[in-house]
Amino acid sequence: MEFKDYYAVLGVAKTATDDEIKRAYRKLARTHHPDLNPGDKAAETKFKEINEANEVLGDPEKRRKYDELGANWRQYEHQAPPPGAHGFPGGGFPGGQGGYRTVTPEEMEELFGNQESPFSDFFSTFFGGGGAPSTGKSRGRAARSRKGHDIEAVAQLTLEEAFSGTTRRVGVPRDGKDRTVEVRIPAGIKDSARIRAAGEGTKNAHDASAGDLYLRIEIQPHGRFERRDQDLYTREPIPIPTAVLGGEVSVSTLSGSTLRLKVPELTSSGRVFRLRGHGMPIVGKPGERGDLYVTTEIQTPSTLTPEERRHYEALQALAGEKVKSS
Repeated sequence: MEFKDYYAVLGVAKTATDDEIKRAYRKLARTHHPDLNPGDKAAETKFKEINEANEVLGDPEKRRKYDELGANWRQYEHQAPPPGAHGFPGGGFPGGQGGYRTVTPEEMEELFGNQESPFSDFFSTFFGGGGAPSTGKSRGRAARSRKGHDIEAVAQLTLEEAFSGTTRRVGVPRDGKDRTVEVRIPAGIKDSARIRAAGEGTKNAHDASAGDLYLRIEIQPHGRFERRDQDLYTREPIPIPTAVLGGEVSVSTLSGSTLRLKVPELTSSGRVFRLRGHGMPIVGKPGERGDLYVTTEIQTPSTLTPEERRHYEALQALAGEKVKSS
């Protein structure tokens, strides 16, 4: 069984005050909340860890017992859990009327749809009353058995739809009838992400709660832009005179706007320019976006006018003279 360093999980010192622990928990919980990171397993794991850490360090009695364990925690591993360590206090999420509380196992189940306890073996051994608490794994499984079936559907999006956000209508059978559920897809959603619509699945019985609907995202390839995480990549043709002498070229963005890209003189083919803040939106962070990377491609003319030919021939002659004199 692995020792859990709850102070490290919240990023606070062992001497942290109650207010410092509360602030650290609020900040991390907002960052890693599953509603802001749909389909992100790493964020889900982190959210569970910080919730467990706050369950202990946010309770003065649990924190005192945890601090007493110290580096000698293994000698307590097979003893009875500390007196008074049972169950979980009423839970929720920071930002409600109370302003500060951890998430209960039942709420964890609603968030993730898991059948297992969201708390580690370390927590259950020392703070869970001699195993998984009655509000944890066993109760969660009983609740799940009464729920209806979850449904998973696939939504194919264009890159433009993923950029701006959209909605999809999904048909779900309920009570012998087909019903339509409209699912909102946030701007910046990633490929393979899953969006959960709680309670929009099927029912096992008329008095049972419904399962959930999961919408898995598939983003189709784009002809002009390539997405890498929240950044976008494109290629832009640059006329030879502009590449040699410098100038400006127009770059179309995924949003439909046009940017002016300044090209310095003697720009070679394959040079990459970064346009900050013109990539994909970031889910859960309004106003923040990735970047747009533009790779230059020197554009050779397909035809020449007589005057253009004379100029190119003159340049060719100059180039020849430079070679002879070098």
